[in-house]
This record gives sequence, structure tokens and C-alpha cells, in this order.
Amino acid sequence: MTQKVQGIGASAGIAIGKAFVLPTWEWDVPEEKMDPADLAREFERLYDGIRSSKHEIEFIKSEIKEMVGSEESSIFDAHLAILEDPIFMNEIQGIIQRQYKAAEVAVKEAIDHFVTMFDLLDDEYMKERALDIKDVGNRLLKHLLGAPEITLPTDTQPYILVAKELSPSQLVHLNPKNVLGIVMLQGGKTSHSAIMARALGIPLVLGLEGKVAKPIQTGDTVIVDGEYGIVHIAPPQDVITCYEARRDAYVQEADELQKIVSLPAVTLDDFVVQLGANISSTRELNIADQNGAEGVGLFRTEFMYMDRSYPPSEAEQFTVYLEAAEHCKDNSVIIRTLDVGGDKPMDYLNLPEEDNPFLGYRAIRICLDRQDLFKTQLRAILRASAHGPIMVMFPMITSVNEVQAAKSILEQAKAELREEGLPFNEGLPVGIMIEVPAAAMIADQLAKEVDFFSIGTNDLVQYTLAVDRMNEQIAHMYDPFHPAVLRLIRYTVQAAKQAGIMVGVCGEMAGDPRAVPIWLALGVNKLSMSSRSIPRVKAAVRRSTVEQCKRIADSVFESGTKEEIEMVLEQR
Repeated sequence: MTQKVQGIGASAGIAIGKAFVLPTWEWDVPEEKMDPADLAREFERLYDGIRSSKHEIEFIKSEIKEMVGSEESSIFDAHLAILEDPIFMNEIQGIIQRQYKAAEVAVKEAIDHFVTMFDLLDDEYMKERALDIKDVGNRLLKHLLGAPEITLPTDTQPYILVAKELSPSQLVHLNPKNVLGIVMLQGGKTSHSAIMARALGIPLVLGLEGKVAKPIQTGDTVIVDGEYGIVHIAPPQDVITCYEARRDAYVQEADELQKIVSLPAVTLDDFVVQLGANISSTRELNIADQNGAEGVGLFRTEFMYMDRSYPPSEAEQFTVYLEAAEHCKDNSVIIRTLDVGGDKPMDYLNLPEEDNPFLGYRAIRICLDRQDLFKTQLRAILRASAHGPIMVMFPMITSVNEVQAAKSILEQAKAELREEGLPFNEGLPVGIMIEVPAAAMIADQLAKEVDFFSIGTNDLVQYTLAVDRMNEQIAHMYDPFHPAVLRLIRYTVQAAKQAGIMVGVCGEMAGDPRAVPIWLALGVNKLSMSSRSIPRVKAAVRRSTVEQCKRIADSVFESGTKEEIEMVLEQR
């Protein structure tokens, strides 16, 4: 039965081969209780298992560092942190202590508890961390039960690996020469498994659960299109031939892109575009450099606030921002202030549960209420600005009043630093995210208050079209090239130009080469994206002229449907 299934492309590339379906597997953990007199022995077994697991993770981390670099190996720092996490460990110890259950039973129950809890959260990032907990727990169970390592086949012909889910530890043992591509039924683009697949250069499509009419069987011919998130199962020969040509072209393109990494993003008629990186951690700066990034166009700071019981201090934040400023030297670093809500639970914030946290109490709304938290972050950003071209921007702005209130708190932070004799950039550029239609529609008024705009396309699309792209039933309606979205973007850019302020774009649309004619035609000269998207966008810029792009953009803005717009962009 031939099937074409739309999933989520998480690691680019095309793979064609026979499927190997990894069977799902559960630990067989006996449920009998132990004698209370054996408590001390059981705790010693637990601690031995933890020590062995730590040694193993450290070894894997060093292997990965040798294979693909320190950025990807840092994934396993999170695994070590789980083994030292007091909440996770207290849960295990409590089950042993109070219920007299064996260490392996306690570990399994703790894993199940936390995985279920994370899966219920309305946040993709937190759901994906559940797989890390499961991975660490399974490693600990392996040592407690004396079970062998769960490995993947290495003595077969190269294959497409199909699995319900894969842990980073399993991916460590993959040989890219054996595994042509991966299909995962579960998981997300920001999961550590997806990061590992990208680092290993293995095409990956995930999120197919519930979409496959007939399950993939070992031996089925499968095509994995990691760029567009498509999986073909038992395709006809003409489809295979088409994808073979695309695969060969993709390999050739990758070689060509490597040659332009260090070259500027400049059009054939000399319009220069600055391509920055979106990062969530300073650990990502090296990978940004490797892809030719010119500074950081979006530094997401919320990850410093997560997975902890108290907010980061000013000193802690200053150290991180300083590292980014010194690393980027003459290139700017745009730091987005805290952007969290009920979808990213933090106990110390006591955020209310909300039916729709994306339309609720979040981002700048929290910061204006929690001025202690906000001012601490602003002080750290200001102090770092004395050491490099730091810029600050506020997320989810919907009114002029919000901007003025945020700037007032920024001025208070400046006054405190002056009084304390601490240096900072008095002219720190202040910007806002344009990511809701309300902000786009009053862009002319907002432009009077700030030094720059950054158009956040991911949320702008979501809020404009009333589409949750994580909702599989309506994800197909999430369309960055919808005429309404494009008109809001054009209006925002025009308002910025008229006010004489800088305007840039961040989000997935900035990293889509198809959108390059729109940015060039509108005069946008600052784009920020995932580091790995930079070379392809740079190539698109370097083969374009502004005049050519204006003609394409005119046709785009005259089009009324998604299909018409895509046809114009594909024919360029």
C-alpha cells in the first residue's frame, strides 16, 4: 500500500531505503516488596546504579564531543543533571523508604510519574524533556537489573530506522553509514534526539503517530524527506526516481553551501543583508560561527529560568550575556527579555493555570507585574552592554503603554547602576517584537517609542490565522505565506522605514529561502534564524537582485491564495 504522510521535518536531507522497525520494549520489573530490614542495602544498590550511570554518561559525552563537537555533547549535561536533581531523586528514595519497594521498582514508578506529568503540559519544549527523563531512567534501570545495552543493528545493509521514539543515548550508537534516515512516530524538532540527528547529518521526520494508515513494516521501501517533513511508504518507481535526483542535488548543494559560509550575504546589485542566529544558550555560539552567522538576532533568555526552583541572579545572567557580547565582538547581540507563561511552568513564579496560556498572562505582562524579576534581568543586560554591542527587546507587545512602562523600568535600572558606579551603554538600543496583529496595526505609533522592530513570524502567523501549529488537526492551516500575514509584515516594515528605525525578521520564515525575495523587496536587511538555515538563505541572497525581487514581491502581494503565492515563489 503506497502512502504519503506529512510529518515534521527535524533534520534536513533525503534518504531512500528499506525500513528496519525498532520494536517497542518495556522493562520487566518485578513488583514484590522487600523486607524493611533491607532498606540500607537497597539504597546502596540505588547509589551504585547512579554512580555507574554517571560514569557511562560521562563516557558517552566524551565520545560525542570527539564525533560532532562540544555543542551536541552538552546534551548529556542535562542527563547528568537529572541524576542529581533533588526532586527526581527524592521521589525515588521516598518510594523505597515509605513503600518498601525495590530500587528498580521505585525508579520505574518515578519515571512513569514524571513522564506523565511532562506529557500533560501544554508546552512542546517540556514534553520533549520527558524523553530525557525516560532515557536517564532506563539507563539507571539497566544497571540495577544488570541488563545488556539496547543496541541497534549494525551488521545489515544500510536502512531507514523506524521507531516510536529514540533516545539520545540510542542515537549515540548510530553509524550514519548504516542508518540512511530516521522516522520517529513521536518527538519534536527541539528534542535532544532531533538535535543529535542533525549533528550526525541523518535525515529525520517525526510526528507521524496517528497519521499512518498502515504501519510501516521492516523491509518496506521508505523515502524520508527531512526538509519538508514527508515520508513515502512503498512508493512507486517514478517517485523513487524523482527523489533520487533530489537527493543527489541536495548533496551537491551542501558542498556548494560550504564554500560560501565565510562570504557576506550581498545581492548581485550590492544590497547587504546581515544574517544573525537565533540561540537559547551561549553553547550555541560556536555552531552559529560555523554557519557564518553575523551576531545574534534573537537570544531567548527563558531557558535560564527553567528547570530550577528560583530565578537566576543578576550576576549569573550578567556572566551569560557578557560571554555572548565578547564572543560576537563587533556584531550585535539582541537579547529578548523573559518570554514565559503558563505553558512553561515555573514554581517560583506561581503562574495560574490557564485554558489558553498563549493568549494569557505571559511575557511582558508578567515582567511589568513582577518588576523585581524584570529589573534584575535589565540590570544584567545593561552591565553586559558595556562590553559589546548588546541590544534589548521586549516580547509580545500590544500597546504603546506597555512599551513606555517597560522603558520606565529600564530607566530605573540605569539610574541604580549610575548610583552604584557600574558601567553600561547609556545608548542601549531598545526594540520590540512585532508578533501579534495588534502591534503590527499600530506599528507607526510603536515606532516612535523604540530603536528597532523584530518581526517574530512564528507567533505572528499563529495569532493572525488563529492556528495552533502544534495542533495536528489544524497544523496544515499554519501558513507563513498567507496574504494576511504578508500584508501585516509589509505594513510593519513600511512603518519602520518611515520612522527611520531598523527592522529585522526572526523566526522560521526568516530562515526560509523562498521568502528572500519578499525581504529584499521590502528592504529588510537583518534576518535572524536557526544557525543551520543561514547558508541556504545566504545563497538565495547572493544569487538575487533587488529589482528582480521587487517584481516577484509585486506578484506575491497581488495574489489572493496560498497556492498562487507558492507558485510565484517556486518559479523565481
